[in-house]
Amino acid sequence: MTAKERFSRRRFLVNAAGAAVAAPCIVPSSVLGGDEQVAPSNRITVGMIGVGRQVAAYNLRQFVNNKDTQVVALCDVDRWRLALTNDRITSVYGAKRRCGKFSDCSRYTDFRDILARNDIDAVMISTTDHWHVPIALAAVRAGKDVCLEKPITRSIQEGRILSDFVAKHKRVFRTDSEFRSKPHFHRAVELVRNGYIGKLQTIRTGVPVSDFSVSPPFVKMPVPKELDYDMWLGPAQKAEYTEKRVHQHKGYERPGWMRIRDYCDGMITNWGTHLNDIAQWGAGTERTGPVEVEGTGTWPPKGGMWNVLLEFEVRYRYANGMQLIYKTESPYCRFEGTEGWIQANFPHTLDAEPKSLLTAKIKPDGVRFPLKSEKRDFLDCVKSRGQTLEDAEVGHRTTSLCHLGYIAVQVGQRLNWDPETERFTNSDEANKLLATPPLREPWTLERMMKEI
Repeated sequence: MTAKERFSRRRFLVNAAGAAVAAPCIVPSSVLGGDEQVAPSNRITVGMIGVGRQVAAYNLRQFVNNKDTQVVALCDVDRWRLALTNDRITSVYGAKRRCGKFSDCSRYTDFRDILARNDIDAVMISTTDHWHVPIALAAVRAGKDVCLEKPITRSIQEGRILSDFVAKHKRVFRTDSEFRSKPHFHRAVELVRNGYIGKLQTIRTGVPVSDFSVSPPFVKMPVPKELDYDMWLGPAQKAEYTEKRVHQHKGYERPGWMRIRDYCDGMITNWGTHLNDIAQWGAGTERTGPVEVEGTGTWPPKGGMWNVLLEFEVRYRYANGMQLIYKTESPYCRFEGTEGWIQANFPHTLDAEPKSLLTAKIKPDGVRFPLKSEKRDFLDCVKSRGQTLEDAEVGHRTTSLCHLGYIAVQVGQRLNWDPETERFTNSDEANKLLATPPLREPWTLERMMKEI
């Protein structure tokens, strides 16, 4: 089906809470595209899968504030979060009268209910990390375009499967990291790509140190009535419920699952997929990878529930001799060349030497990249069927860079990496860590690939 065909069939639907079938919204001027509104037939309909902390803080407002987009369905295993998110959407859409007497979005606790709807064009996946690839594969199979929260994978094996599957089915895919949309990181990359610091020799990236040192004790608790805990576990192995394993009950504090290796790899991939993406973008290596990696790290005491790396330092070497040094410190990306350096710091400062770099103008025929939000990039490509600025292959290579560092820390030796075959050439032990951690049925990759 062509993009034109897809958009000609679009219609805007509004659902009663929890209903499986939507009822049309009828507002004469808006339906016709008046009052500076976009006609429903030209809107991109979006389903939000996972409506936790990241959605509440960032993702939701970026979708609901776009006139050519309509969030029509929500999914989360926590019904409290579903209700709160729906209230926020109703408030925004009602205030803007985008859909007149807007009532509620459809709400589901099983993502497959969203994917089964043929009136939804795209999905924003913002679940726990261990759910990312199973849901993304199912979404692509269902014909949806996908915006997937970083880090997009839990293993290099998962990344290769996902990237190839997206390419095979020609879906629009956006790795959901906002750092390419931050003006100072964007400018740093354009200056480097246009040769303003000479030949690039070394890149340094930093991420915050983990915000804990000791895991809290495990305290068995009853599962909250609003939470479908078995669905939350999904592909992960069975484990008894406690709030510090999952997320805050009726709240949005930093969740415990981000500190547990069964569900997430911690800072090395969480923040690393932001800063190392900028590094690879600036170096022009965003579709390949290094040839050598070694790393050291510090783990929390054994036996605790929270068990991701606390601190680390990883060194990479690329085929052209360039080095990347990645460590826990503070979030930044620094490019060092033969004629100067430039450093972008989170959240919004830029420094350089010579200082003239800060005011240098890119030549009209220089390398330029569009500067727009990651959601706008995704939505524009849903319409054009073009390639996003951080597609599945780029997201896979960036996340792989973090996984490579994690593997090097675990193995404790210098590893030689072939970015073409995506295998280590000097360590069988390291190659065993390329695979996805064991998953539960029916969410194993083998089963999903057979179904696909």
